[in-house]
Amino acid sequence: MKIIVVNVNTSESMTDIIAEAAGRYASPGTTVVTLRPFFGAEAVDCNFESYLSAVAVMDRVVAYDEPYDAVILAGFGEHGRDGLQELIDQPVVEICEASAHVAMMIGHAYSVVTTLRRSVPAIEDRLRLAGLWDRCASVRASGMSTLEVDADPEHAVRAIVAEARRAVEADRAEVICLGCAGMAGLEEAITTELGVPVIDGIGAAVRLAEAVVGLGLQTSKIGAYAPPDAKKITGWPLWQALGVPRAPGRGDAAHAAVRSGGNDDPPR
Repeated sequence: MKIIVVNVNTSESMTDIIAEAAGRYASPGTTVVTLRPFFGAEAVDCNFESYLSAVAVMDRVVAYDEPYDAVILAGFGEHGRDGLQELIDQPVVEICEASAHVAMMIGHAYSVVTTLRRSVPAIEDRLRLAGLWDRCASVRASGMSTLEVDADPEHAVRAIVAEARRAVEADRAEVICLGCAGMAGLEEAITTELGVPVIDGIGAAVRLAEAVVGLGLQTSKIGAYAPPDAKKITGWPLWQALGVPRAPGRGDAAHAAVRSGGNDDPPR
């Protein structure tokens, strides 16, 4: 089984963190290929950057020319998932919904601890749209931007623990979801501090993607996610318009880190 994990920003260091987390959670026999967009913001912290990221992520997946079984969007509540589901048949899993689904399996109510306060409404809206809001106790902000979390993990742990503690004590949350892909790897430290389950969205998405693929399922094409009608779209796909080489790992701007738990051949 091969799963593509797409970082929604262009940061190489955050892509490395995402690749490490995905590889840590992947089952034996699963190969994880981690990509980052050809263009966009180095961190996604607002609506403009999120919409830009949506186009960049769809473009990056379209540019990948080798077989794969599922795609994970490593952005917490970012736009683009629905559009990508129209473009490809393979399952598309987004880490916000994945972590909320898993949280509801192991606790009555969950809270999300994210980065900046301005990120809270977008996450709340995504959970409402997905039908996952009723059991969300709160969405809290650590006050640190995505870049700050990446640059200072120790400070990030302190800030996230503080908000997670408030979520548990004041909001009655029983599970904490890490509301940023850049927070991957912090779950053990927070669980040790607070004694509650902490869910990394990357791990939840990898395991759910494996389950869906293992069941032999693909995205339904009968209604909402039917392929777009054929028409001329100027400048699409963007990788062609930008003159970017198509294949990963051959001098382009992609990050193609491979993690395998089994005998699957890595991509060329």
